[in-house]
Amino acid sequence: MAHTNESMVSEFVLLGLSNSWELQLFFFAIFSVVYMTSVLGNIMIIVIVSSDSHLNSPMYFLLSNLSFIDICQSNFATPKMLVDFFVEHKTISFEGCMAQIFLLHSFVGSEMMLLVAMAYDRFIAICKPLHYSTILNRRLCIIFVFISWAVGILHSVSHLAFTVDLPFCGPNEVDSFFCDLPLVIELACMDTYEMEIMTLTNSGLISLSCFLALIISYTVILITVHHRSSSGSSKALSTVTAHITVVILFFGPCIYFYIWPFSRLSLDKFLSVFYTVCTPLLNPIIYSLRNEDVKSAMRKLRNRHVSFWKN
Repeated sequence: MAHTNESMVSEFVLLGLSNSWELQLFFFAIFSVVYMTSVLGNIMIIVIVSSDSHLNSPMYFLLSNLSFIDICQSNFATPKMLVDFFVEHKTISFEGCMAQIFLLHSFVGSEMMLLVAMAYDRFIAICKPLHYSTILNRRLCIIFVFISWAVGILHSVSHLAFTVDLPFCGPNEVDSFFCDLPLVIELACMDTYEMEIMTLTNSGLISLSCFLALIISYTVILITVHHRSSSGSSKALSTVTAHITVVILFFGPCIYFYIWPFSRLSLDKFLSVFYTVCTPLLNPIIYSLRNEDVKSAMRKLRNRHVSFWKN
């Protein structure tokens, strides 16, 4: 359905997280720290993996790509949210709103697929260690990254193709700090039931498929590790535990949103904050700070810089 001049909404009003000035200052202080820590932490992972030859393995290649996606996810809405804490009338253009929807679903879809690729990497490393270097080569890793981005973008385009032509002819208040797709669809001047089902099916299929693939992979991995008793198995268990923690924290809010996608509670705003602002921080904290190889690479990089400045 094409827009007409009468039905076209030029901007949306974002209601944000709170109307309280004191709470907004508090949120600004907290989320500024989270945002800066997330971006710098993920940049640090990319730099460390790129500069240390000991981390030249498929797992760390995929990890650095995950960090890149997390940097992108940190920047699609959070900077505007931080600025809007000091703005009374929070608005976003129609084009900006559609861009946020496109970027969010691209990054989330890509991250889901990349988490599956990382699970496959651990599956081969633990269950078929003798064939690891043969199966998981750089070419396959690049293919994994390409597929993850392709799936994420196609997933997002399939949402946007239907959303951009909806008739928005009056209500334009989005009860969130960014353009959340279900909330935007509800503002359309038409019966959106079929659109809601289509959105739920689209997002639900990719989420459920990735989640089931991850559950199966990590179940097999944990069974394999359980039947071994060695220091290598202990290290593998630690790595897999970190992966599983990220999967649970990433897919938890996602599954909640798809179970009750169009019946929103006040809790949903804060789950949205966790999903968009805090999730990108999981990568540097869980994957890296518990990883001895990464911590060793960090120490070497720090010592290299200390030596450089001393000279």
